[in-house]
Amino acid sequence: MNKDLRIIYMGTPEFAVPAFEKLVNNGWNVIAVITAPDKPKGRGQKLIPSPVKESALKLKIPVLQPTNLKDPGFQEELKRLNADLQIVVAFRMLPETVWSMPPIGTFNLHASLLPNYRGAAPINWAIINGEKETGVTTFFLKHEIDTGSILFQEKIKILEEDDLGTVYEKLMTLGAELVLKTVEAISRDEINATPQDEKQAIHHAPKIFKETGKIDWGQPAETIHNLVRGLSPYPAAWTELDGKICKIYKTKFDEKDKSDKSPGVYFSDNKTFLKFKTGKGTLEILELQLEGKKRMKTEGFLRGYQLDTNL
Repeated sequence: MNKDLRIIYMGTPEFAVPAFEKLVNNGWNVIAVITAPDKPKGRGQKLIPSPVKESALKLKIPVLQPTNLKDPGFQEELKRLNADLQIVVAFRMLPETVWSMPPIGTFNLHASLLPNYRGAAPINWAIINGEKETGVTTFFLKHEIDTGSILFQEKIKILEEDDLGTVYEKLMTLGAELVLKTVEAISRDEINATPQDEKQAIHHAPKIFKETGKIDWGQPAETIHNLVRGLSPYPAAWTELDGKICKIYKTKFDEKDKSDKSPGVYFSDNKTFLKFKTGKGTLEILELQLEGKKRMKTEGFLRGYQLDTNL
């Protein structure tokens, strides 16, 4: 195994940290990290480094933070680093001049079983669509986004109690293992890259916007339940309650309930439960956050807030 491979690692959020640290801690020659510029945060607008930058500084790996990946100065600096391989985990789209620079190429870790769920939010959409399994894929970059030849994949089950937070954690850990496995195979020249089968590209995973999370109570209870799971804990599905925005984090559905209320109408004993009628069945709200209040379990919320139940 050739651990002298000169590797550049590109990533920004928490999701990209375990894979980076696993490579360094296993003795791989990561010569530099490319990450997003520091962002102003909070009241004082203090500049905060990305999670990957924080990790790189601790591990004493040089960091580059270009604002424009097409900038000739940055690309010249990248060329001087003379990398054999680049790895991308939760970064932005690369221009061809960047991803084609190393002789071995650039591979990406994607949080789905490609070619299914190409796009910016694969974990969210797999859960929203009620999938029973998902996984991670490594693949070589090419022109069209998330379409390059597959190197390795690993699957996990999506359990009934899973939400975005729990699946994210599982895939972050699994992804770190897969990145290490991919680098080891590349170093031994044991790669068998397989072109993606376009017939299997059934679902896409576009970016999540605020409107994505707006609950349509005309949908079946299970569909809304999956939307809540796929957006919890962030950015959260939402509805209006007493004229205020109410984020919903945890629910339970009963599609057998045949009450004659209209979809969107809620009912509560103002002590222990809050349920909404849907297009098919009812959805019980277990955790929520009303505008201006903290996230809490429904029982706690109802202790301090009386709903108008005369609907």
